[in-house]
Amino acid sequence: MKPTHINVALPPHSDGVNVCLAELLQYKNQAVRWLAPAKSIWSQLNGHHQSRHKGRGMNFSEVRPYQAGDDIRSIDWRVTARTGKTHTKLFTEEREQPIMLFIDLSASMQFGSQLMLKSIQAAHFASLLSWLAIDEQDRVGAVIYNGINTIECKPTARQRGPLHIINALISAQQNALQAIDNVNSEGFSTALKRLHYLCPKGSEIIVISDFYHLRTTDKRRLSQLRQHNRIQFIQISDPLEQGQTQFRGYEHVTDSHQTAWLDFSAKKTRDSLSQQYQTHQNFISEMATSLAIPLHTLSAAQPLLQQLGAHSQGIR
Repeated sequence: MKPTHINVALPPHSDGVNVCLAELLQYKNQAVRWLAPAKSIWSQLNGHHQSRHKGRGMNFSEVRPYQAGDDIRSIDWRVTARTGKTHTKLFTEEREQPIMLFIDLSASMQFGSQLMLKSIQAAHFASLLSWLAIDEQDRVGAVIYNGINTIECKPTARQRGPLHIINALISAQQNALQAIDNVNSEGFSTALKRLHYLCPKGSEIIVISDFYHLRTTDKRRLSQLRQHNRIQFIQISDPLEQGQTQFRGYEHVTDSHQTAWLDFSAKKTRDSLSQQYQTHQNFISEMATSLAIPLHTLSAAQPLLQQLGAHSQGIR
């Protein structure tokens, strides 16, 4: 279902269905809004990302008994006083942290009832995160799954990273729209497998999806990824999936598996959609909780920057 634009303006250069270079390049200039000392997207994503600015080049590792040759400036006086034996703090050098994006543009993401398709919102957020990663002097890479094939973008530094991802997003979205009924139900799991192989250890992994293709069997793969990396789930949703719509009447809708005419004037129809969404939401929440993966949501019915930046509300 393609979006109907009501009361809310689309971002510049966007039509809500296709994605173009100018549309995603605009986030290059927006990334500075999220760098320290400004409010950080990373801090909103539970503060997991560590920025490497001057004076933050070393991370605390552990405390051990003092050995000859240790820097006396690193003595931990609290532990020394408590144990009666001199202890020193050890630090490890803070190294470049790869950012890996998993971007779902599959058939279920080619849906939007108001402002834009969920896939377009996913592309917008991926672009913003890519430019932010480069401004933080990190490498950024991506695995893009569009229901037909999987596109891999190896972690790359400087502007080549975001530009590679943006070009891949444009191509993947175009192909997804042209073959929206060509659904590969096992593709999501295969894409996660490719992410596992491509992802350097110690990466920050951000999965951007509606998670309709996530299966219980994917838990093992996510657990393996979780052992050596940090993972965030960003769920893209649409109000109509939750039965929220001002439209009253019949409309032809599809979920990429079935098509039907639905009567949105009937409360029973809206309640049924809401219940299905809640069941799906419970599944995602339980999966994320069991793996200790933070889950955040973004709506396809509101511009990205409005959701992220307005009144310090952050990601809801």
